[in-house]
Amino acid sequence: MIDNSIKHIQNALKELDDAVQKILLDWSIPLNEKDNLMLPILQQKRVLDQTLEDLIYLKEHPPTPNQPCGISKYRED
Repeated sequence: MIDNSIKHIQNALKELDDAVQKILLDWSIPLNEKDNLMLPILQQKRVLDQTLEDLIYLKEHPPTPNQPCGISKYRED
């Protein structure tokens, strides 16, 4: 289950990277508009990056049965 989720998140991150590259390479878009277009994409990417890190951590450090996973202790923020 975790492996499948990791794969889907990695695919979503690649799609977001592709969307950012498409915006960056489009010379018809003014710079300030590029910022406005990329901001929500980069916010989504940040959330997915953190989710991916959390899933990888849980995969490598599975919680014991009937115990909280403790992921909040792992996070730096």
